[in-house]
Amino acid sequence: MVRLGTPVGPVDIVLHDQSAPRTVANFLSYVRSGAYDSSFFHRLVRGFVLQGGGLRWSDAAEPQLTLVRTSAPVANEFSAQRSNLRGTVAMAKVDGDPDSATSQWFVNLADNSANLDRQNGGFTVFGRVTAPGMAVVDALAGWRLVNASGCTQLGAVATAMGQTPMASAPANCEAVTAAHLALISTARELPTGDSVSPADRVFQFLEASYPQWVAPASVGTQVGEGFVFRHYPSTQTYLGVVGDQLYALAPAVQPDLIPLGPLAQWLQAAATAGY
Repeated sequence: MVRLGTPVGPVDIVLHDQSAPRTVANFLSYVRSGAYDSSFFHRLVRGFVLQGGGLRWSDAAEPQLTLVRTSAPVANEFSAQRSNLRGTVAMAKVDGDPDSATSQWFVNLADNSANLDRQNGGFTVFGRVTAPGMAVVDALAGWRLVNASGCTQLGAVATAMGQTPMASAPANCEAVTAAHLALISTARELPTGDSVSPADRVFQFLEASYPQWVAPASVGTQVGEGFVFRHYPSTQTYLGVVGDQLYALAPAVQPDLIPLGPLAQWLQAAATAGY
């Protein structure tokens, strides 16, 4: 699983490493190199796809807008068993070249199988966004669409920004900042399987499900006062487990410890969502 940090919350992607090994290895190579850090979702076609992996932004850099540096293309691994359904993640590629995928990928916002499974050798699905992550994707897909392709001061790369989702429309090209963009602050692998404790699996699930209360996501797990817990400084919220019970401490809601129920119950919900 890979977690993308966005302004709305985390987007968690479960990778199909068994059925699309080359494509997953390619994607992870960009994740592990940090290539997707400070990238952003630069293309939105409502009801179709939300695309990223191609452009990076930094307010402090010159130029602010740059391309993600690409590696050699990966051979197409399309399979009808991994169709372009809503919530799946697939590789973008050049028209007329099935084996041209490099760094760019997209989330299917609808069932696009009738279209994308039949074009250009089929678009390789290599993962799926978890249910909580799709709530974040849908929120980003509701952002304002801005045509920034004519922002020449950003360089020739800006031609790729003809359908860019933005939180708000900048006053002009010179006013564009990271705050406008659907920025992917970080892209990191999440530990999964036997390496993850039940408490951490539930914490990961709750971070994705309730980003308005537990942010930033993926803070470190600590132990103290009998609790296994995580502290979220942006919201001053705590999630903790003692024995077989899950608790929250959220001063913005109430000053007392809030019992959330049995850990096993939350673990089942997390497992159903893919955590």
